[in-house]
Amino acid sequence: MIQGGESFLLGGGNKGVLLIHGFTGLPAELFLLGQFLNREGYSVLCHRLAGHGTSERDLMRTTKDDWFNSALDGFDILRGLCKKIFVVGHSMGGLLTLKLSTERDVAKIVTLAAPIFIDDGMGLKNLPPKEFCSDAAIIQPRRKLINVPPEVNNVYQKTPLISVHELVELIDDVKNLLPKITAPILIMHGEEDHTAQPRSARFIMDNVGSSIKKVITVPNSGHLLPLAEERDFVFEATLDFLRS
Repeated sequence: MIQGGESFLLGGGNKGVLLIHGFTGLPAELFLLGQFLNREGYSVLCHRLAGHGTSERDLMRTTKDDWFNSALDGFDILRGLCKKIFVVGHSMGGLLTLKLSTERDVAKIVTLAAPIFIDDGMGLKNLPPKEFCSDAAIIQPRRKLINVPPEVNNVYQKTPLISVHELVELIDDVKNLLPKITAPILIMHGEEDHTAQPRSARFIMDNVGSSIKKVITVPNSGHLLPLAEERDFVFEATLDFLRS
């Protein structure tokens, strides 16, 4: 287990928040948000997704269904502790949040930089066919974020290409599910996001079936909204929506 890859549970009241981290990410990336919500009286669980927080080889062996089942497990664990559950997901975790709301009784959902459209700079157009990606990976630059828990920099140094295909398939699944989603939703996205195109937020807004829905754009932030300099704004906006 990579340091920071372990699930965390912060006990609080009978209202719970399930946090879902992103693709190749770690629960540690959402620890600051979890602490903030816990101080406001919520029980908070961030459940590690299958294939994450250990090694790239483990990620290669998991699928989008494994990731979703991890999200379901997290929800069911928190349901044993709390009467009302909210779900907040970052990046791919936002996709899993959207899908989860179609299968569980979720009070409200929040997506942070959910990637309906991947930025062209990520090189997705050069992705080889899935049958050629079983053992291939690309090197990722080391993360060197400051003023955050040091564990958030312990992300994988390689991204398996077979896993990228699974992510793309998950995006397609969620696009088709959007009209079926009815939970109140807050959609947040950074205007400087160069991983998931900011127009992803508008697509979700325009296609989700929820009658209560809101988009907030964060002007000076990129993809890592829970760790960005404007994270206090992101945290407060999330709390206000959950309380409203």
